[in-house]
Amino acid sequence: MEDSLEKKQRVNLLMDCYEELLTKKQRQYLSLYYQEDLSLSEIAEELNVSRNAVFDNLKRAVHSLENYEEKLHLLKKHKQRLELIERIENVQKQNNDELDDYLEMLRKI
Repeated sequence: MEDSLEKKQRVNLLMDCYEELLTKKQRQYLSLYYQEDLSLSEIAEELNVSRNAVFDNLKRAVHSLENYEEKLHLLKKHKQRLELIERIENVQKQNNDELDDYLEMLRKI
């Protein structure tokens, strides 16, 4: 199970990829909780809703982000690109054939 810091990082990355696909309300809840680091109670007070409503809305919004990732794989592909770039940088001075292979892999993603 992801710890809270890992989950926060993942949600923020997913928001970078899919934020425009969310409703305004979902974006607001996610932003307040994951970006502005407000507590559930603080969000509830600010939006004049129950703490449970905040929890439920956050849970649904994160579920939506995960569903988008499951279908579109934008975050997974982004991570693959970053890994290939790192590998390219590591072998750049060593072997041009291997570099060409990595560049071809990157083009296919």
